[in-house]
Amino acid sequence: MPEPTPTTPGGPDPDGHHTGEQYMVGLDLHGRRVVIIGGGSVVQRRLSTLASSGADIHVIAVDPTPTVESFPGITVQRRAYRPGDLAEAWYALACTDDPEVNAQVVAEADSRRIFCVRADDARFGSAATPASVRHDGVTVGVLASGDHRLSAAIRREISRQLLDGSLESSVETTHPPGVALVGGGPGDPELITVRGRRLLAAADVVVADRLGPAALLSELSPTVEIIDAAKVPYGRAMKQEAINQVLIDRARAGKFVVRLKGGDPYVYGRGFEELAACVDAGVQVTVVPGITSPISAPAAAGIPVTHRGVTHEVVIVSGHLPPGHPDSLVDWDALGKLRGTVVLMMAVERLDAFAAALIAAGRDPQTPVALIENASLPTQRRIRAVLGDAARVGRERGLTPPAIVVIGAVAAFDAATGSTG
Repeated sequence: MPEPTPTTPGGPDPDGHHTGEQYMVGLDLHGRRVVIIGGGSVVQRRLSTLASSGADIHVIAVDPTPTVESFPGITVQRRAYRPGDLAEAWYALACTDDPEVNAQVVAEADSRRIFCVRADDARFGSAATPASVRHDGVTVGVLASGDHRLSAAIRREISRQLLDGSLESSVETTHPPGVALVGGGPGDPELITVRGRRLLAAADVVVADRLGPAALLSELSPTVEIIDAAKVPYGRAMKQEAINQVLIDRARAGKFVVRLKGGDPYVYGRGFEELAACVDAGVQVTVVPGITSPISAPAAAGIPVTHRGVTHEVVIVSGHLPPGHPDSLVDWDALGKLRGTVVLMMAVERLDAFAAALIAAGRDPQTPVALIENASLPTQRRIRAVLGDAARVGRERGLTPPAIVVIGAVAAFDAATGSTG
C-alpha cells in the first residue's frame, strides 16, 4: 500500500498537520481522571460540560481564572506543567497560551496513549472537541476539520432549528401528558427562555394569556389547540376556575398542555393556584420561570431597579386593589416611608390613588416616575413624570395597559447618556 502523500486524507501535510477525517465518538468519563493543562478562558468555557459528564477533573495552571480556580468539584494546582502530569489520565486537554507547552503535553499524551485535545491548534492533537448542543436528551456535535468558526456557526443553526421546532429532535415527537406553566417574558418573543420555547414547540394544547408572547403562537403546528385565557383589565376574562379545569381536563385526556403566561408564572401570574389545582387532580406539572416584567420592563426602558449608592431595595406592588380596600394586603403607609424603588403593576387606572397614598405617607411629590407601556415590544413607550402629577401626565399622554410604573430615583436614569438624573 503506498505511503500517504501530503494531499492524501489520513496523512500529514508538509507542516505535520494530520489531514484525515476525525472520528466522532462519545466518551464515558464518569469517575475517570481528566487532566487539563491551563486555566484560562478556553478552560472556563469547557469546564461546565466536562463536569456534567461526572469526570474526575484535575486542572494544572500557573494563573487560573477566578472562575476556574473556584469551580466546584474539581482539583486545581497552581503551578506549571511538568512531565508526568498525565499519569493515569483517560483524557487530556492542552489549553495553555504557550505553544511549546501544549506540544509537550500532546507528546506526553501520545507516549501514554491518552487522547489529547490541543486548544491552540486542534490539528496537532489526537482528539478534537466538537461544537455541541444538547436538546431534549439529544447531544449533537459538529466537527469541521479544525475550522472552529465553521463548526460553531453550524452548531448555532442546528440549535436554532431545534429550539423553534423546525428540526425535530426525535422520531417520536409527542410529549408525555401533563402541564407546563411557562413564563413567556415581558412580550418580545425572543425573551422567552430556551426551555420555555422548547416545551411550547412540543405542546398539544396551549392555554395562552393576553400578555404572553403571542407571536410565538404563529409558529405552532395547525394541529395545536390554542385556548384564549385572556384577562382584559376591567373587561371580560376567563375565570380562574375555568382555566384550572381546562388544564386538568386536557392533561387527563392525554395531552401535553402549555400554560403560556406573560412575565413569570409566580409573579402576579396565579401560577401556584394553577399548580395546586393540577397537583390536587393528580396531574404532573412543570414550572418554567420567566423573565419577570417588573424587573425587565424597566431594564428595557433603560432603568435599573437597583443602583449602588442610590437604592438598596425594590418593592413590587400589585395595583389590582386601591389603597384602603378591605381586601388589600398592601401597607401603603410603610411603602411611603421607603427610600428605594417601588414598581407598580396593573396600576394605570388607579395611579391617582396610589400616588396620593404614597405622598400622604411621606414620599416626596417630586420623586421621579417612569411610565413604561408595552415594554420590550416595538410599540414600547417611556413617559417621564414626577409622583405628584404622574397620573395627569399619563392621562394626557394616553397611557394604556399593559404598563409598568417605576417610582424612585432610578426612574430618572437615562441609559442613552449614562446619566443618573
